[in-house]
Amino acid sequence: MRESGILLPVFSLPSNYGIGCFSKEAYEFVDQLKAAGQSKWQILPLGPTGYGDSPYQSFSTFAGNPYFIDLEALIQEGLLTEEECMAYDFGTQEDRIDYEKLYFTRFKVLYQAYQRFAGQKGGDYEKFIEENKEWLEAYCLFMALKNKHDGVSWKEWKAPYRDRNIQALEEAAKELAVEIDFYRFLQYEFSRQWEALHAYANRNGVQIIGDIPIYVAFDSADTWAAPELFQFNEENEPRAVAGCPPDGFSATGQLWGNPLYDWEYHKRTEYAWWIRRIVHSLKLYDMVRIDHFRGFDEYYAIPYGDKTAEHGTWMPGPGIEFFRIIEEKLGRPNIIAEDLGFLTDSVLKMLEDTGFPGMKVIQFAFDSRESANYLPHTYTPNCVVYTGTHDNDTTKGWYRNAGRECREFAKEYLYKDELDEGEQAWDFIVMAMGSVAGLCVIPIQDYLCRNSDARINTPSTLGNNWVWRLKKGEISNTLTKEIRRMTQLYSRLSPGRTTL
Repeated sequence: MRESGILLPVFSLPSNYGIGCFSKEAYEFVDQLKAAGQSKWQILPLGPTGYGDSPYQSFSTFAGNPYFIDLEALIQEGLLTEEECMAYDFGTQEDRIDYEKLYFTRFKVLYQAYQRFAGQKGGDYEKFIEENKEWLEAYCLFMALKNKHDGVSWKEWKAPYRDRNIQALEEAAKELAVEIDFYRFLQYEFSRQWEALHAYANRNGVQIIGDIPIYVAFDSADTWAAPELFQFNEENEPRAVAGCPPDGFSATGQLWGNPLYDWEYHKRTEYAWWIRRIVHSLKLYDMVRIDHFRGFDEYYAIPYGDKTAEHGTWMPGPGIEFFRIIEEKLGRPNIIAEDLGFLTDSVLKMLEDTGFPGMKVIQFAFDSRESANYLPHTYTPNCVVYTGTHDNDTTKGWYRNAGRECREFAKEYLYKDELDEGEQAWDFIVMAMGSVAGLCVIPIQDYLCRNSDARINTPSTLGNNWVWRLKKGEISNTLTKEIRRMTQLYSRLSPGRTTL
């Protein structure tokens, strides 16, 4: 079956309070997807973000981002007033997120809601705590202790808390009981609101594609509560960290800095932690993209403390055994493999053995630095094609900044003398839509023909990432009709939506 969808992070939705969230605008976007004949909405990880605001560097692999809680829903429930929300400055730019202002304001207004909620706790709240206690209690204690230590990394906490001294943690749980419960409340509200939005999308024929970062952040509840999962020394410092080696895009490689897994430990436990993680993700989403799929075959280990990624070593990952055990325990999961970049024969064999669809990016097709062939005529149906991902420039921005050789090749491949600057992105959308790929996902910025100012992320940089937002009304009825017309033309309309 041929399908299509749109890539738009939750934080990039319009809303009244500084950041995209599970507000009425999210429901309106689902309606727009339906009207446009789309069957998929792809988002980025939903976890609580830390330094750098990246959804790929979260304080927990299981928790949800409190920023996504819809304040207007809390107003309707009587937990907040509109005046209380309006009293805070969440940022004044409609199309940009001001994370600093959110950090200093959002938790204050959410705490006001918690204070009213504390006297109204019911069975659903207690049920949520019981069902999620395996990760929830450690996360809430972690966040309360993090605040107690002025937000610094857990490696800089006082020794009894850093090293998880049982008596110290028991005393902290009593001392910080209210704050811990506040964080439980945030996760309860996040879960409740997301489940409602997810259900609404499904009722309207839209499935959610979520995202699992292969690695977790060093400063996270995951590493603090379970250091045995990672390659740590006796002082709970990483022996090596994650990244990518130098290539045509970066002379010194990419130093991500995430801790690496102790795969031997995971193997002894039959990958129990990973299975819990995937089960949790498949409750949140209908389909999951696993980031950096290659890392399960081989991972790049950079000595801890290095300033660049130049001196790393490739090490063996768990390989196909990992996915076979996942399938034994869970059945065949609905997974997309992020298999971009240089792929060895063993990675390609692992991808083939899993049967997961890989990814194709149209922008890469015309870049001589890419070793793989991303030209549409080479695809097979078992793949997902994108014009670009959250890590790419918008297609219009990419084409404008690409080298002459790249642009000339693109024009030749499209069999055009020139590409109209105002509608350039649509030429590449047509290429993706018309390919044999089973699923085609287009970033909303490309449908809007936006320039580089609408880019989501520039890898290996800090600042001005993860901040772009849609303006209210930017997706017009005319645009949804045009998307639907193209979707029908290339036989990608979802079932039951076969007419204009």
